[in-house]
Amino acid sequence: MSIVLKLKKNDYDKILAYCEQGLPNESCGLLAGTVEGEVKTVTKVYLLTNIDNSNEHFSMDPKEQFAALKDARANGAVILGNFHSHPETPSRPSKEDKRLAYDSGIEYLILSLQERDNPVLKAFGIDKDKNVTIHQIDIV
Repeated sequence: MSIVLKLKKNDYDKILAYCEQGLPNESCGLLAGTVEGEVKTVTKVYLLTNIDNSNEHFSMDPKEQFAALKDARANGAVILGNFHSHPETPSRPSKEDKRLAYDSGIEYLILSLQERDNPVLKAFGIDKDKNVTIHQIDIV
């Protein structure tokens, strides 16, 4: 089973710009779209507020999460996953990221801005036992 996440270039650019604007803190959001077998296609990116205002962790605004979920459903999409930035660390799930990964069916995207001129976006699956697998991202 090899999951592929398809992300439009303009959605990638939107995530990157949002995370850069959020520095020095972590930024976060949700991804909605469609699932066909092993292919998850992002159709909408929701930029959410990190209510923690922290460079080491994030909490998504619950009202914004609910609004995103309602909007996705209204448009026939499902929540495919979430994203957050790591302002100062590599693109890999931290202990806290793994601990807070409650849904093994979604994608966890992490955008590392450790090297400002070389952002690194990776997608991860995190199972119920907190095992991490890297998933492919196709920017189309």
